[in-house]
Amino acid sequence: MKKDAIVFVCSECGHSESKWLGRCPDCGSWNSFNEQNVVIKKKGNNQPTKIEAQLVSMKEIVIDKGFRFTSNISEFDRVLGGSIMHGGSILIGGEPGIGKSTLMLQVVASLDQKKAIYVSGEESNQQVRTRCERLELPLSSISLFNDTRLGAIQEVMDKEKPDVMVIDSLQTLYSEEIASPPGSVNQMRMCAMELSDSAKQHGCAIFFVGHITKDGQIAGPKVIEHIVDTVLYFELSDNGARIIRASKNRFGSIDEIGIFLMSEKGLIPVADPAGFFLNKRSGKALPAGIAFGTMVEGSRTFLVEIQALTIPVKGGGYSRIYSERIDNSLVSRIAAVLERHGHIAFSQHDIYVNVAGGIKLKEVAIELPLALALYSAISGNPLPPTLVSMGELSLAGEVRPVGLSDKRIKGALDMGFSTILLPEATTVDEKGNLLRCETLNDALDIVKTLSIRISK
Repeated sequence: MKKDAIVFVCSECGHSESKWLGRCPDCGSWNSFNEQNVVIKKKGNNQPTKIEAQLVSMKEIVIDKGFRFTSNISEFDRVLGGSIMHGGSILIGGEPGIGKSTLMLQVVASLDQKKAIYVSGEESNQQVRTRCERLELPLSSISLFNDTRLGAIQEVMDKEKPDVMVIDSLQTLYSEEIASPPGSVNQMRMCAMELSDSAKQHGCAIFFVGHITKDGQIAGPKVIEHIVDTVLYFELSDNGARIIRASKNRFGSIDEIGIFLMSEKGLIPVADPAGFFLNKRSGKALPAGIAFGTMVEGSRTFLVEIQALTIPVKGGGYSRIYSERIDNSLVSRIAAVLERHGHIAFSQHDIYVNVAGGIKLKEVAIELPLALALYSAISGNPLPPTLVSMGELSLAGEVRPVGLSDKRIKGALDMGFSTILLPEATTVDEKGNLLRCETLNDALDIVKTLSIRISK
């Protein structure tokens, strides 16, 4: 005996109630409850099945040599932790048209001696083949399954036993045991959990392609991100590059990023990621307001270009700060430190700050180059084109050391920057022209001296 019941489920966290509520008591979201039908089975007199527990000693667990394998796409493997793991579940989300399906088709086509199945729930077989022909992918290496039923996908996994399975997308899946439509909280949660469990049992690595909300979060209950092993996000920078970063990874670091460029043949890994975010200039002289800094993501060092512009406030109004790539509060704090300890007035100037390449910066190591960029912008004095700085600024005007200084210096020297400005307390090997500063005033004096030498 079965009967239908109506429950109200939170679209953010999956919490259910028997009546509608304006605010979710679990996650605190407002107006997030949606009405859904569920099937309730009548309880019988059957006794629950007893399951015999089995303990396994950690020493008895054997790890096969092929437990991890690469996708042969370097930037993608780097974000995953170096390789794909059998039985792992990966959720990847991003804006529509950013390249999620394209990347997954390239991954399936690039696997050597591995059996992979691409499950398409949003496109027909003909549409997927057209995309593969446009990308010039080997058609014989791609197995396609066009269905959105949970049971049918599990049957294919049981029968074919693939090494990799791609689900495009998670929002199209549905189970016949749940009366909710595809894309609902209950459907997504159950399908993700069932397929992740099936993948672990068969040793199949499974990729879920997910939609994202207007806030940039993967659509669906947050519990889905707890079910899977890895969560990847696609980002689009201002220069058109696709950046993949992990917000969760049970098999590797979340600090690594992968950088791709979209072409007619699909996503291409960037050949020179260290200097990718730098503007290529033919001349030696830098415009005023440009400073170079370093950013460490995982095992790699990236050189970044911070741009600053200051203009007088018009009409006697209040000064404002415009910055999308660096937090406004950080720009305001650095400007206050410059005004207090460097005696540089910003109160009657609007401040514009940007980062070349469109990447967002949050590291404390960019505080000193940000201060130098602001100084250069308001004074009109360009900085030396071979200067890279790093350091954290305190409210007292001190320059403090930052982590991974050796790696930052090596990355800057490899990119052709010969002069490194770093805090006095930094302990590193003496390589290149290392200039040390203890306070912000020391850094400004060094920069002024270097600028005079260049002008002469």
